[in-house]
Amino acid sequence: MISLNCFVFCHILYIILSYIHMSAVLICNISKEIYGNIVIKEMTVPLFFYFLGGRGDNGSPIIVFPEFPAFGEITDGEFHNVLTYLTSVPSLSSTGVGFILVIDRRQDRWAAVKGTLLRIAGSFPGNLQLVLILRPTTLLQRTLSDILFKFNKDEFKMKVPVIMLSSITELHSYIDRSQLTQELGGTQEYCHEKWISHRTAIEGFALMVKKTAQTLQSFGTELAETELPNEIQATTILLSTHTNKKDKMKEDLLVALGQGSRLLESINEPVVRDPDHNMNQDELENLATVQRLLSQLDETERAFDEFWVRHQTKLEQCLQLRHFEHNYREVRALLDQVSEKLATFSEVGISPAHADHILCELTTYEERVVSSLAHEGDELIQNSHYAEDSIQPKCSELRSINEDVSSNLRAKKDHLLKAMELHHCLERASKWVDDGIYLLASQPVDKCQSHEGAELALKELERYLDNSGQNQLTDLSTIWSDYEAVLNQQFRDQVEKVFQKQSSMQEMFDKRRVSLKKLAAKQTRPVQPVAPRPEFVLSVPYHGGFSSQGNGQLQNGDSNSRHASLSEEEENLAVLRRHVMNELLETERAYVEELLCVLQGYASEMDSAAMAHLIPAPLQNKKEVLFGNMSEIYHFHERTFLRELEQYTDCPELVGRCFLERMTDLQIYEKYCHNKPRSESLWRQCSDCAFFQECQKKLEHKLGLDSYLLKPVQRITKYQLLLKEMLKYSKSCEGADDLQEALTAILGILKAVNDSMHLIAITGYEGNMSELGKLLMQGSFSVWTEHKKGHAKVKDLARFKPMQRHLFLHEKALLFCKRREENGEGYEKAPSYSFKQSLNMSAVGITENAKGDNKKFEIWCNSREEVYIVQAQTAEVKTTWVNEIRKVLTTQLEACRGTERGCSLKSITKCHVNTDIHCAGKYTVMADYEKGAQELSVKSGDMVQLVKEGDDGQWFVRNLSSSKEGWIAAANLITLIGKSKSCQSLTSSGIQTNNPK
Repeated sequence: MISLNCFVFCHILYIILSYIHMSAVLICNISKEIYGNIVIKEMTVPLFFYFLGGRGDNGSPIIVFPEFPAFGEITDGEFHNVLTYLTSVPSLSSTGVGFILVIDRRQDRWAAVKGTLLRIAGSFPGNLQLVLILRPTTLLQRTLSDILFKFNKDEFKMKVPVIMLSSITELHSYIDRSQLTQELGGTQEYCHEKWISHRTAIEGFALMVKKTAQTLQSFGTELAETELPNEIQATTILLSTHTNKKDKMKEDLLVALGQGSRLLESINEPVVRDPDHNMNQDELENLATVQRLLSQLDETERAFDEFWVRHQTKLEQCLQLRHFEHNYREVRALLDQVSEKLATFSEVGISPAHADHILCELTTYEERVVSSLAHEGDELIQNSHYAEDSIQPKCSELRSINEDVSSNLRAKKDHLLKAMELHHCLERASKWVDDGIYLLASQPVDKCQSHEGAELALKELERYLDNSGQNQLTDLSTIWSDYEAVLNQQFRDQVEKVFQKQSSMQEMFDKRRVSLKKLAAKQTRPVQPVAPRPEFVLSVPYHGGFSSQGNGQLQNGDSNSRHASLSEEEENLAVLRRHVMNELLETERAYVEELLCVLQGYASEMDSAAMAHLIPAPLQNKKEVLFGNMSEIYHFHERTFLRELEQYTDCPELVGRCFLERMTDLQIYEKYCHNKPRSESLWRQCSDCAFFQECQKKLEHKLGLDSYLLKPVQRITKYQLLLKEMLKYSKSCEGADDLQEALTAILGILKAVNDSMHLIAITGYEGNMSELGKLLMQGSFSVWTEHKKGHAKVKDLARFKPMQRHLFLHEKALLFCKRREENGEGYEKAPSYSFKQSLNMSAVGITENAKGDNKKFEIWCNSREEVYIVQAQTAEVKTTWVNEIRKVLTTQLEACRGTERGCSLKSITKCHVNTDIHCAGKYTVMADYEKGAQELSVKSGDMVQLVKEGDDGQWFVRNLSSSKEGWIAAANLITLIGKSKSCQSLTSSGIQTNNPK
């Protein structure tokens, strides 16, 4: 690369040096541009000589020394600088001929003439051809000049002719009038300010050209000596850096070209204004110099562009090579990974779903291998890449490895397809057997006792056997020979198990057929003059016999028939239990496979660098939001729950124990369900992105990811359905209680999830809900409110129409919220709840019946100063809520009593009744309490005083309103706080009754 760059760069360098030379010619080899600027500034003062721009007959440049009375005051340094600068302005060809000096001293004296000649003789830096002096015009000075010039001629040491002229007319005989200014009788126009302006602009342009040339030279050298990086990032940075520098160089070139164009227009301005205008030689040289510089800049720009294209192509090819090498390493690692994966792949799978999953993975690997980099390398070579020698071997190696891996993949796929064929065969046979067993179990035994019923059941069995088709397995020898290549020990055991299951089912069918044929072949008995035989219910066991001796034989026959029926019914129930267990295990295995598929096909791909460009910004770093704790759920089921469930295959009625032992672990579903609204919102936002579409395409799923994200919610719901089915067929079995308890626990989890989903939808509550205790109940009610002011009851705003409120009952508080329906889809359509108010459960009481409506009850506080009449949708809902609230209040009361016994009332049970009276607290009744046997009748709001405590939660109290005494349930009392009118129920805070707020 460096040699090619050097070749191109040398071409540019030649051009650069050429216009540097032109610039040097322009300023006549004055190396420091600052020097020229200083002279230009000195020439802005009243001029003591100037470069006219005219030429002699032989092309000699003319320098004019005009009348300048203060000429003698000019310092030698200043004189030398200006003279040196002026002699550098004309071209080398003109200065080689020599200069003509015109010294105008017509208004001066001989001393001025002599001083000028001496200075010129001592300081003139160039060649002289002729010196013309317009001598003083006064008689005395003219005479002195003639005489003294002849005597002092040798003193001037002039090697060129020095001619004393008496008039302008004599001057015109040496220099044409067109080359002289009007002051010297000529016709040429000369503006010193304009000449200064042009010289400044030309020198500035020359300086810019020089700097541009130096920058180009430096940049070209840098590019030529640049080593190619070995990393993608470094190459990208280098390409970007060089591109930025190139753009800066182009800007400098454009600025220089613009400045040169404007300067050219300024020089041409007189000609544009007057086409007949004739430029002097100096102007023509300036014009030619600027045009030459512009031409050189144009040529330099073209050469630089060509050089840059080659350099940029080289860097881009380098970047392509680095990408190719990086991708080569990745594909090479992928091929190695595929080879290792193939070595560990199960070639048969453990189920059709598992085998199908393996096949999908193999197909995915095959597609990724086929899309290798070999064709990309070929394209680089076809595009004349400089690193062809490095690319070609890698392409060949990729093709070779690709072919080996693809061949191995094809062999694995063929093997797996054969295994899948046997899997599906076993699956069909197993399903056929299960359906047959279910058919046997579903035939009602009582209906089969009749001739018609037996014939109908027999035809049903015959029809099922006739339709077996390919579902039934042939003999084992055929299977061993047809699938010998894929049969391992595990597969053999699976085949034998299904075959044994099929044989058992066929044996059961044979027994049932024999039995049904016998029943169908029975003749109808003649009517006998005996007592009618009672009908019996198969499901009710026989417990007694007949007392009549004549009916003893009939009794024995009925008993035997009943025992046979019961035995067959138990067998049918066992078959149904196995059927439910099979469904539980099969769906559990499929569920685990689906979770694994989602985690590998979607979640893992979010961390893949190859898929990163497909992930939209809202989805980045949101894997935990999208999938929640699905990984935790998968590991629990795959490592623990599925294996433990399989241990109950032969005793399905005991599977409830497995659920009870793992009930704590199953609560991980609550976390998943809590995250589901966030997950669904994120999915809707990004569901159409290319990432999900690509993952779904690779997995060959017909349904989108959202369907699979719903699987955990569906699974935890499915468990309670399966447990209900199992309990239905296991009521008389050993594990029935465990099944019932497991079902209750699963329903509790579902209720907790459902309640918590409502709870997180509450808005406007400023406190910490975790401090309210466990959420016990939630539901919607109609609510009226009443406020007691003095002796009058005032309905809130005279409201006859009830408020619709959603109530949340916690252990420590009751929340009133307003339900608001939301617009949207999925979880976004779920309602939200605006918090309105809360009641502390330590300060409330209830009245079970309100206004004679069995669906209403009252919740009140502050001695019924605030009453909330609550109407449920049904009487059953109302009863459930009242019971739950009573449980909360009773629990608080018991906690308070326990605290009081342990603290301030440690000796209360040892005190005499009279002592108890003195230390007893005052209480208010929570609800109307009708008088029972030996019980005190009180009404809500009555004040009572504790006399003594009895057993079973009974207190002996004195009604302070009626002065009557009697027993009353402690759960109906609320203690007062000191002597204040505010009341508080007996909770853990009840011990603070002597501390008024």
